Amino acid sequence: MRTATVADLAAVERVEQAAERSVQIESVRAAILDPGRTVVVAVVDGEVVGWAKTHLYPDADGPAPAGHYLGGVTVAPEHRRQGVGAALTEARLAWLAPRTAAVHYLVNAANTASIELHRRWGFREVARASSFHRVPFAGGVGLLMTADLRPGVSVS
Repeated sequence: MRTATVADLAAVERVEQAAERSVQIESVRAAILDPGRTVVVAVVDGEVVGWAKTHLYPDADGPAPAGHYLGGVTVAPEHRRQGVGAALTEARLAWLAPRTAAVHYLVNAANTASIELHRRWGFREVARASSFHRVPFAGGVGLLMTADLRPGVSVS
């Protein structure tokens, strides 16, 4: 696990293609270069096999507060179910811990596997809506989930 650099962009694109997903590579570049965000890559035998990023929203959007959010995780199909996604999440949470008392996460309400996985880190549902921070949800229902990174610190 390590912080991504712009030299990793082609590898990130390969992981997305292997997962049959698309990525706006310029948005990944922007995240890598933004000191208020992090992009991490999982490396196995010198090859990038997964990646994940954070978002920093400066303004609230209805019930979705301003602050740090976990972005999506993509793991190459042949490396799934081996703890890579969890390790990418741990790395992002470790990066966020000294920067914020709370972290947020947006997820489609139908994605029960992701919701259950994130409960391991203390994420709890805060709100439901058809979109948060201009992120729409297939089926029309998304969840805003929040976890306290510093127990005892109020995060409202």
